[in-house]
Amino acid sequence: MHACRIARLTQVKKALGAAKPVTLRAVGKPSLLPDAPFPQRVNANPHIAIVDDEVDITQLLAGYLQNQGFRVTQLHNGRSLMDLMPKDPPALVLLDLGLPGEDGFTIARQLREHWRCGLVIVTGRGDAVDKVVGLEVGADDYVTKPFDLRELLARVKAVLRRAVPAEPASGAAAPAAPAPSARSKLRFAGWELDTAARRLVNPNGTDVPLTTGEFDLLTAFAQHPGRVLSRDFLLEQTRGREAAPFDRTIDVQVGRLRKKLEEDAENPQIIKSVRGAGYILVPTVTTG
Repeated sequence: MHACRIARLTQVKKALGAAKPVTLRAVGKPSLLPDAPFPQRVNANPHIAIVDDEVDITQLLAGYLQNQGFRVTQLHNGRSLMDLMPKDPPALVLLDLGLPGEDGFTIARQLREHWRCGLVIVTGRGDAVDKVVGLEVGADDYVTKPFDLRELLARVKAVLRRAVPAEPASGAAAPAAPAPSARSKLRFAGWELDTAARRLVNPNGTDVPLTTGEFDLLTAFAQHPGRVLSRDFLLEQTRGREAAPFDRTIDVQVGRLRKKLEEDAENPQIIKSVRGAGYILVPTVTTG
């Protein structure tokens, strides 16, 4: 029976397009063992939820990620994810869009409206429109099948490095904030960006929730005010070496930021476009 299961997992792995072989061995339950050492873990046992209706795929990914030191929960529909969030919120969610009878984009939007955690869409939908919509609803990254397992691991770690611990979007369960002396606050046009606490406060004193990608992008702008920043520079600042040559990622995130920062997102005064060059944060930035 183990031999059949290992053969099935091998087929799924080929479908996912892993570029390097993975060693399989059966001792009790079958497990996936990497054929080479991987980079050091981001932190101790971060929790990842995998949401995909294909049981073989969730089991494959779960085994792979568990071998990298992650704690993994396998789910097969959006309802199970929403039930999990208040009980055992994950640091990151890997979400398939093609769940039977459910709209993956709606699930992603609900997750973003109520929770702060990393979100990576992992799906067979490779159309540019789907990618743009996925980023619009708040995904930190978008990975299409087939994919390389090592690349997925790198993207997961990149999002986790930037992500805050999962918590309600209202901040009701927020961890203790750093001491004021440890904070670096960037103020512009009445807004305050606290890079230590990862908070954005509007001119009325109200917290404005940001996705991980939005926060990192706004931080890059606030740290380089009055300078034209290219898309390549912004990708490097927000996603580092894992950045993909997909310019629309920055364009979509800038659009989302404008909707939150600007009085009129169609006529932006804070983040302006510079044709053929990139974007610029116009207001003066003060620190404190």
